Amino acid sequence: MLSKSCLAALAIVLSVAAHPARAMVCMDKSMTLDEVADTISAQKSCESAMKVFRDCELTASGDVELGAAVEKKCEADFKPGLNAAERQAYKREMRVCDGKYRNKSGTMYLSFMAFCRAEVAQRYSQRALKAAGRKAR
Repeated sequence: MLSKSCLAALAIVLSVAAHPARAMVCMDKSMTLDEVADTISAQKSCESAMKVFRDCELTASGDVELGAAVEKKCEADFKPGLNAAERQAYKREMRVCDGKYRNKSGTMYLSFMAFCRAEVAQRYSQRALKAAGRKAR
């Protein structure tokens, strides 16, 4: 009797462990974290990528992956055009975000860091588009 209940418990644990991708509701759809990151990457602009990030935030460590997707999308608008001093300034602002919550415990602080970094990239994108005479979408 004990062995059957142990086997049943083991089967439940293994079935839960077999499904590591957890779904979340984002944009009225059930999506995995990877699917949300792909959706962010597929956006046409930095602004729309940031909107998806805000709409789908987890306020947990999963936001690091989503924020990185926003950074990459936004950096495409400005990073190639930065001179050495601007590149250093950008890196410095990113390091400030990294250090801001460094000594805090809890996954929500990883989320705060991810949002800080994404917002820095978004600001640089907005400036670059404005300087180029294009409006951020």
